[in-house]
Amino acid sequence: MSDNDFILKAEGIHKSYRMGATRVTVLKGVDLAVKKGEFVAIVGASGSGKSTLLHILGALDKPDKGLVKFEGRDLSRHSSGELNRFRNKMVGFVFQFYHLLDELSVLENVFLPVMAGKSIVGWFGSRRWAKNRAKELLEQFGLSQRTKHKPYQLSGGERQRVAIGRALMNEPRLLLADEPTGNLDSATGNGILEVLEKLNSLGQTIVMVTHDERIAQRAGRIVTLVDGKIEHKSCKDL
Repeated sequence: MSDNDFILKAEGIHKSYRMGATRVTVLKGVDLAVKKGEFVAIVGASGSGKSTLLHILGALDKPDKGLVKFEGRDLSRHSSGELNRFRNKMVGFVFQFYHLLDELSVLENVFLPVMAGKSIVGWFGSRRWAKNRAKELLEQFGLSQRTKHKPYQLSGGERQRVAIGRALMNEPRLLLADEPTGNLDSATGNGILEVLEKLNSLGQTIVMVTHDERIAQRAGRIVTLVDGKIEHKSCKDL
């Protein structure tokens, strides 16, 4: 297969961090290719490097060695401005602890990525569209009655659905989810997984990190990281 067959391709990813006098190697030559429309789960124990890999895939961090290609383009060749646009437009991020801003309303949190990607003049030209899009997303996730609430007034499951709405605001081609159910009880987490499954059924490409094999089974393909390397790949239907 050529690079054009994949939306995302990581080749030979190495990453280490310095902790005091010690250098800790986290990733040791990871290769990963994701096709458009796939739902891939990356599983592994704590410290296996899965969150680090996700951050590198989303250009939140840079590898020491290796490269990441998005739609065939090497991210290392992007300027800082191009990387900012990539993170804002092409990728949506969902984190375990939501990272919502409590001083903003639910609606404002959802349309925040549009504000962040515009100049003041550009924002005034697009704010009506942005607010309508945010309202549509909140309605899609059963939160139309919560638009004026602050995040701290919501349950954990509601906050995570707001976070997913924010991640989808700019219609990203790739959704990266880092332990999206890790801070939720089983029933609430199941609801979040159903949201992700539905998004994937509509064509959304998703890469999700989890330490829980049962959660990973909800994805179409599972990639296991052990000690900084991919141990094996599997399809849940096999």
